[in-house]
Amino acid sequence: MKRLFISTLITLLFIPFLSGAQFGNKKIVKIKAFQSFDKVYAGTEFKIAVIAQIDSSWHINSNKPYDKNIIPTELKISADSFELKDVYYPEAHDIKLNFSEEELNVWEGKVIFGGIVKVSEDVKPGNYRLIVNLRYQACNDISCLPPMTASDTIDVSVVDNSVSASEINQEIINRISLDYSNAKSSLSSNEDPIGSALGNKGLFIGLILVFLGGLALNLTPCVYPLIPITIGYFGGQSEGNTKRLFLMGLLFVLGMALTYSIVGVITALSGAMFGALLQNTYVIILIVLTLLALSLSMFGLYEFKLPDSLVQKAGAAKAGYFGAFFMGLTMGIVAAPCIGPFVLGLVTYVAAKGDPLYGFLMFFVLALGLGMPYLFLAMFSGKLKKLPRSGDWMDAVKHIFGFILIGMALYFLLPLLPKSFSGFVLPVFMILVAIYLLAFDKLADHIKGFKIFKIIFSVLILLIGVYFLIPSDKQEINWENFSSATSLVAGSQYNGTVIDFYADWCIPCKELDDKTFNNPKVVELSKKFKNYKADMTKSLSAEVEELRNKYNIVGVPTVLILDREGNEVKRITGFIEPEEFYALLSSVK
Repeated sequence: MKRLFISTLITLLFIPFLSGAQFGNKKIVKIKAFQSFDKVYAGTEFKIAVIAQIDSSWHINSNKPYDKNIIPTELKISADSFELKDVYYPEAHDIKLNFSEEELNVWEGKVIFGGIVKVSEDVKPGNYRLIVNLRYQACNDISCLPPMTASDTIDVSVVDNSVSASEINQEIINRISLDYSNAKSSLSSNEDPIGSALGNKGLFIGLILVFLGGLALNLTPCVYPLIPITIGYFGGQSEGNTKRLFLMGLLFVLGMALTYSIVGVITALSGAMFGALLQNTYVIILIVLTLLALSLSMFGLYEFKLPDSLVQKAGAAKAGYFGAFFMGLTMGIVAAPCIGPFVLGLVTYVAAKGDPLYGFLMFFVLALGLGMPYLFLAMFSGKLKKLPRSGDWMDAVKHIFGFILIGMALYFLLPLLPKSFSGFVLPVFMILVAIYLLAFDKLADHIKGFKIFKIIFSVLILLIGVYFLIPSDKQEINWENFSSATSLVAGSQYNGTVIDFYADWCIPCKELDDKTFNNPKVVELSKKFKNYKADMTKSLSAEVEELRNKYNIVGVPTVLILDREGNEVKRITGFIEPEEFYALLSSVK
């Protein structure tokens, strides 16, 4: 590091004399600045995006170089009545130069910066020239130039509230969120905390953090479907000893991790919405058929097993291993919509890295953390079969697990059904199952303990089914349908705009509707906002794809809170408690 400091010092002392002869007035970096609105209002904010083109063979230091003696890159503006509140710097990469002992954190080629500009409350209507400056120091593999400044101007038109403003330059403005999308995307943080945490740690420590993040995903509601599926399948395994159940559970987790990691890498490197496979009709049908096939095996129609030739070669391989792994592959897709700040941050970090192998490793370890509790759940579920040895007992339990799997198949089929009656499918199924178990399925009724359990279980699901059929009298937010043509300017009579990006298959979306958006205080406060719902269920459609790209929707649920001028104030990913959501809405004036 001393050599780097001395080299930089010598360069700064002598390069002014060399640079004039060698480079003349040539600028190593050229910038072009863009604004997000054609007109702005006093006291509001607007975004700017700055494209910097760095000459080939040169690089510029990042905004946070590793050594304090290295001059950082800074984005600033120069104009009265305008203030640059927040600046967004993309992720830099490390390089090793001939004159440095340590790696340097730099940018090369084309780089996009962004920021939020605050307009003064007392600025008068009129036209203003805003000067955007990018101060940088450029180096190549031999030497460094003295600090320079690249500049561009933006003509800003300030108008009163009687004049409407329109969004402009949205293609490049949206690139800011796409390139740097931090989990909050609330325009109040300069870096992605997940990417920063992983980037500052070694690979081993990073993988431990990702594994723990996967474990934490089990606290989110999007993993709910995996619980009954795991219980339903492994609970129906007959004569399972601990070793066999452990191996089957491990194959299930590995299958889930394999699919989850592939989905994650494709998402990160292609820009698709995380969990988007669940909007593909063919994928949904595959999941439904898999669950139905597994359920039919619970009723004794057949048993999953490897071909006899493979069983003989494998020696210890037994029936059920292939079914466990195949179910894990399918459930990896089911687990994919587990979106939240951690997964969103990891998607962004992997996308910035651009290394598919590295991304696969990260998501594979994340999925192992997510699936680890299901390894033990599989063992516990299978061990339920080892209570009484009665054949009637085992068949009766398998029937219950079979109905659980059919219920999950119907759940995943709901997005393909007409909304006019899709809400009745599961409650009616639960009622019919309860009636069948109580009136027709007499297996193991001679075992008093099991008969009591079956009666309690049947009555419980009967009551739940009836409850869901009763019309709800809860208050709810007055939602309007959202499309790409909807204006984001709420108007002076509203505090702002709320947009809920949801999907029919998304469990956290349903939990938001049932717990947060139905909260009386939230409903009352929502009357001060324009409220929209954007349906992302069929993401393969052109309109949904346009929404996803325009608003950088990586996963659902995503809730955007905008001020009355349409500027993004807060981005929420995943479930949020009603009290916290109420506080966020209250902060928007």
